[in-house]
Amino acid sequence: MMTNLFSVFDPSSNIMNLSINWLSTFIGLLLIPTSLWLIPSRSTILWNLIINKLHEEFKLLIGKKKINKGSTFIFISIFSIILYNNFMGLFPYIFTSTSHMTMTMSLALPLWLSFMLYGWINNTKHMFAHLVPQGTPGVLMPFMVCIETISNITRPGTLAIRLAANMIAGHLLMILLGNTGSNLMLSLLPLLIFTQILLLTLESAVAIIQSYVFAVLSTLYSSEVN
Repeated sequence: MMTNLFSVFDPSSNIMNLSINWLSTFIGLLLIPTSLWLIPSRSTILWNLIINKLHEEFKLLIGKKKINKGSTFIFISIFSIILYNNFMGLFPYIFTSTSHMTMTMSLALPLWLSFMLYGWINNTKHMFAHLVPQGTPGVLMPFMVCIETISNITRPGTLAIRLAANMIAGHLLMILLGNTGSNLMLSLLPLLIFTQILLLTLESAVAIIQSYVFAVLSTLYSSEVN
């Protein structure tokens, strides 16, 4: 039973206990054996097409001169993990791990730290030059260094908060509409159901867009350190 509106985002308040709720994040691993079948299914063929398309796009974002073999796999994997968990959260009684800062920050912070460490150790001059955009007047240079430093430090936070906030907002709206069903007149129930279907369609689009945005921004951040 929910004690407040945000209880749905508390992993310990659902029917199952805390550990099982967080383990639902890894249900997607069960789909891996199907990708190894000798005769692939239609869903596997479709997923391979999506992966190839993402690979080509991430190659362009990183830059063909900077790219190493397999360097886009990490971003495709992140896209896959976030997309799967976003979609799993749309099903009833399944815990949405991507609506928690614990999950989103665990993805964003190590990624950003690894980029920063690699950039400052191997390309120190380039990282210093990146703090001052080209064509900046000399008077504004100290201010631009401060602004660029702050914006760089806040990147993992913005990545994590953007994903979590978008997943929470849609789920809260669906919960609010669903809770009004018992108080509505019978004639208005079809309208409520239709609205819920539209909102579920919108949430499906948000699930895809947010996983894509997270992966693309991570790719762009990695391209800046080379």
